[in-house]
Amino acid sequence: MAGDGFVSLAEELEDLFSRGVESTLSDEAFTGFALRVFAVQVQGNPTYRAFCAERGATPDTVSRWEDVPAVPAAAFKHVDLVVGPAEDVQTVFRTSGTTGGGHTRGRHLVPRPSLYRASLLPNLGANLVPEDEPLPILSLIPSPLDAPGSSLSAMMGMAAERWGDPVWWLAHPDAGPDVDAFLAAAAEVGHGGKGALVAGTAFAFVHLLDTLAARRARVTLPEGSRIMETGGFKGRSRVVAKDELYRRLQERLGVPVNRMVNEYGMTELLSQLYEPLLREGASGARRHVPPPWLRVRPLDPTTLEPVAPGMPGLLCFFDLANAGSVSHVLTEDVGTVSPDGLRLQGRVAGAEPRGCSLALEELLTVSQSRP
Repeated sequence: MAGDGFVSLAEELEDLFSRGVESTLSDEAFTGFALRVFAVQVQGNPTYRAFCAERGATPDTVSRWEDVPAVPAAAFKHVDLVVGPAEDVQTVFRTSGTTGGGHTRGRHLVPRPSLYRASLLPNLGANLVPEDEPLPILSLIPSPLDAPGSSLSAMMGMAAERWGDPVWWLAHPDAGPDVDAFLAAAAEVGHGGKGALVAGTAFAFVHLLDTLAARRARVTLPEGSRIMETGGFKGRSRVVAKDELYRRLQERLGVPVNRMVNEYGMTELLSQLYEPLLREGASGARRHVPPPWLRVRPLDPTTLEPVAPGMPGLLCFFDLANAGSVSHVLTEDVGTVSPDGLRLQGRVAGAEPRGCSLALEELLTVSQSRP
């Protein structure tokens, strides 16, 4: 089991998250939490402790969250990064296998699922259900019962439990969306006249749209409906431009483009970023806004030093919700960061960035040398 220090810190973080995404967390307050999280992770995670020691980073020497050693997201494919014994963890989220190339699936061990739930619901609610009232949910994401290792399915399960009235699960992990079931659900929603939430990966929406087009079918979801699109073309043979995807969704489902919200997340992080269109109104600019308990900065792919303001770089996140594993995670996604949010530019092209590669090699070396 994770130690008492982790449990008490997690309880404080859950209280912090419950204040919602409109609350503020000063840089000083964030740093205070981040350094406490770092201390818990160094104490309870031997692999991460060895990695940090190799870099001369300890709770006594680090005074800024930016100086906490970051691990590449690909590391979750090779080592268990968890506070406390891995065998005690009941909740395990598995990656798609595309991070860092290859087909190996990583795993994110979550010793305290309530911390994930506490970070997830206020953020999702503010960005997708700002009225905070029950609504119909049509999920093109498999249910958590059908996909127990999927963090995305877990997310939708928690959202459905909190707001769904009713809920339709319209996809299975081994098959595409059930279009007949979707049409039946959409018809029922239309008769009820209440705006719905339709959630799915980009690839699931493409499958749905292709089938609807082949059938020359359209549905008109009630006014107030919204779409959550989660990306998801990684590892797929077909990619559709976002503008085209949203245009086709508007045409076939009757949901305005300005009510289509992209969610950015990954298995290795327990917090998500959303486009704040529903929070800010139709005029809001398309960019992703982190919750107060998440910080992001772009780094040079080779040196891992911060890039100049306004320049793109590898995205590196510090997620307080990751207190039970590793909070500082370096990705292979590229974007720019400004005071109003994050603008994604896709994944780094070509080979694994040198900075990620060296950090992963170092982590694997110290993990293999541990007794």
